[in-house]
Amino acid sequence: ELALKSLGSEGLFLFSSLDTNNDLYLSPEEFKPIAEKLTGVAPISEFEEEETPDPSGETLSIVAKFQPLVMETMTKSKDGFLGISHVALAGLRNWTAPAAPKSMMLARQFKAFLPPKNKLDLGDPWWIIPSELNIFTGYLSNNRFYPPPPKGKEITIHKLLSMFHPRPFVKTRFAPQGAVACIQAISTFYYTIAFRIHAEFQLNEPPDFPFWFSPGQFTGHIILSKDSSHVREFKLYVPNNRSLNVDMEWLYGASESSNMEVDIGYLPQMELESTGPSVPSVIHDENGNVIDSRDPSGEPIQFVFEEITWQQEIPWEEAAQKLEVAMYPFKKVSYLPFTQAFERAKAEKKLVHSILLWGALDDHKPLSASLPVPGSGRTLRETVLESSPVLALLNESFISSWSLVKELEELQTNRENEFYSKLADLHLEKYNFPVEMIICLPNGTVVHHINANYFLDITSMKPEDVESSIFSFSSNFEDPSTATYLQFLKEGLQRAKPYLQT
Repeated sequence: ELALKSLGSEGLFLFSSLDTNNDLYLSPEEFKPIAEKLTGVAPISEFEEEETPDPSGETLSIVAKFQPLVMETMTKSKDGFLGISHVALAGLRNWTAPAAPKSMMLARQFKAFLPPKNKLDLGDPWWIIPSELNIFTGYLSNNRFYPPPPKGKEITIHKLLSMFHPRPFVKTRFAPQGAVACIQAISTFYYTIAFRIHAEFQLNEPPDFPFWFSPGQFTGHIILSKDSSHVREFKLYVPNNRSLNVDMEWLYGASESSNMEVDIGYLPQMELESTGPSVPSVIHDENGNVIDSRDPSGEPIQFVFEEITWQQEIPWEEAAQKLEVAMYPFKKVSYLPFTQAFERAKAEKKLVHSILLWGALDDHKPLSASLPVPGSGRTLRETVLESSPVLALLNESFISSWSLVKELEELQTNRENEFYSKLADLHLEKYNFPVEMIICLPNGTVVHHINANYFLDITSMKPEDVESSIFSFSSNFEDPSTATYLQFLKEGLQRAKPYLQT
């Protein structure tokens, strides 16, 4: 109360965004973002002081490519951003180019991507940055402007993402956090490492309120020598193959409980790529003397690199799938694209288990978790969809799929394929915000469905308070949500029997 009286609500909001341990005292470390902002000078981090550049070490040139978010893809654009202040979206509208279009990095800095000694098999994932969040720990504060200082392997990823924007958070507010990687190919001296990173950006600064920009994921690969002295190739990017790939949230007040707006949109391009292999920063002749990096005509010396012969490798799709399952155990069940799921269900004579969402199921973003409703894809994927009994029944009796409402709306208007249009139509008839779980026949006929909000409501109640006989609790499972989802799936199978027998 004294702090509120002294600073006012907005002043206290800024103070508490810096006071990371909530002790009402700003340590030098906590005050550092403001000091850097006022002085314009950023001190060299401990990591960079320890990592004295090797004069004969190699450097890698990286370029950033960025096309800003397409504002028309935001839901709020449909009513002309009615009721949304121009200030709230200022950070988003002003972000039209990468913060650093080009950067030189030491090859040794990419040591962070090398596998630990116990993860040398193809496709065996490890955590570069481990996730520290789960369904029990909740999520990190929305009330922050400046990223905490990165440590250890976070430093390289923070430096890379800073090429896009000066305020990347390498640990997201919501699970699953972190960065995961696996070996995609092995040669005598080199690895190809596939990776997936969940990170987000804070686009606003005081006195504005926070605006969080959360791409669905960053993915990519690096080809580097086993001692990290040479990087042959590096690429990192946000996938743009779905119609929506970014989640955005912004606060409207000076407290953690303030109203929050949430929206989704499409980002056409956000990528980093090496311009070529890493090269020595200093060149020596055969006698060890330093020589000019340009030939007598003034042209840069051209390096010739040996061809890499891979002894073992797996396809990119397989590596990406391994990383996806590491992030999301619910992906132990294959989730097929919408139309493919119905084709497979028809061929295998199974039902379709379909999840229809406003936002994506397998991106790190919180979907509707920030809205004033309990139901969300995030809650589903971190509870029932990961449980062993549900995974087993889905694998045995269903073909699974998840879709964005926007994608089905587009499919619904596609008159080139009337069957697909009808499938989308039948789904959208049953959809209620934010998430609808649907069980249907291969021809699209819906035999059962339940909204995520209702599902979470009844599983949070005591068994004796649930009036509906459709969803009953089983004594075999302690977790009521698992028992209830199993009951939902079994009920769908039961209702489909008359159709499947004809």
